[in-house]
Amino acid sequence: MQKIQHLILELNRWLLILLLGAMSILIFTNVINRYITGAAIPWAEEVARHMMIWLTFLGCGLVLRFGGHIAIDNLQDALPTRIAQGLRIIVLLILLGFFTALIYFGYVYVQRTMLQTTAATEIPFGYIYMAMPIGCGLSIIHLLLIAKQWVLHRQFESDAEDQFDATASASL
Repeated sequence: MQKIQHLILELNRWLLILLLGAMSILIFTNVINRYITGAAIPWAEEVARHMMIWLTFLGCGLVLRFGGHIAIDNLQDALPTRIAQGLRIIVLLILLGFFTALIYFGYVYVQRTMLQTTAATEIPFGYIYMAMPIGCGLSIIHLLLIAKQWVLHRQFESDAEDQFDATASASL
């Protein structure tokens, strides 16, 4: 199980790194091309926007796993341990329900938009909107992998060996 977790984590990270790198190169190339020739690459902004959509949804679960999302801790700080754990169980169930609903409605939306194409690249919108159900599925996986330690001890995944700082990454 540990190897599967590590594989999911590494694949998720590398996919985000590759997408961000490709998006950065594309935007940089478009700016340079516009400066030198006076003409932009017609499809660059559209593709960069689609990459950003995929980055957002694929990165959501990873940031959740390491505790990088904004949280209001005042209530659970003030509660006794058992009640705070119960509150975290409720939050966990709400998150699972929310992600499940996004998977369902995202899938419905993907089906409805498969015949519509984007303006510049003529890619079906369904492929772009597929980021929502896939990203929310990954978020559920990441949430379930940290659920026990988060509910019982209020701890997120520790990644000290890789020097990954979710708080610093989220604040950029």
